[in-house]
Amino acid sequence: MDRAQKEKVVEELGQIFESSGVVVVAHYAGLTVAEMQDLRARARAAGGSVRVAKNRLAKIALEDKPCAGIADLLTGMTVLTYSEDPVAAAKVAEDFAKGNDKFQILGGAMGANVLDRDGVKAVSQMPSREELIASIVGCIGAPAANIAGAIGAPASNIASILKTIEEKAAA
Repeated sequence: MDRAQKEKVVEELGQIFESSGVVVVAHYAGLTVAEMQDLRARARAAGGSVRVAKNRLAKIALEDKPCAGIADLLTGMTVLTYSEDPVAAAKVAEDFAKGNDKFQILGGAMGANVLDRDGVKAVSQMPSREELIASIVGCIGAPAANIAGAIGAPASNIASILKTIEEKAAA
């Protein structure tokens, strides 16, 4: 890899560290190509990505970035799982780690906050952006449905009373 290629990689990694909602750092020693492809596919499906980069270049890219504290995690064979959604990459990494002992999560960063192993696990258990939007929409829609039901209820009550009176008159 020549100097121009290294500079390009450092620039790409710098953009990843700046624009990602969460970055998870893990060791991947011993993973097969198929397992790595599975991890990449899971991340892609969740709206994230997986990147293997040289630790030295990643450390250079981390300089003056909010998440510069994760530089200490970059030792050995590391892989970065990242996403704009602050939860997606952590969920993908945690789910993959449950089924694969060779994938060991070291920690990560959520903005300027450096996360340890337990921090990544806690982030993965948070609801995703889509889940939060769905729950907010449900909260907003519920009162409207209740109001519609309350408005319609007196009319149905009056109709049932009139039907009962009519039945008694006919009898």
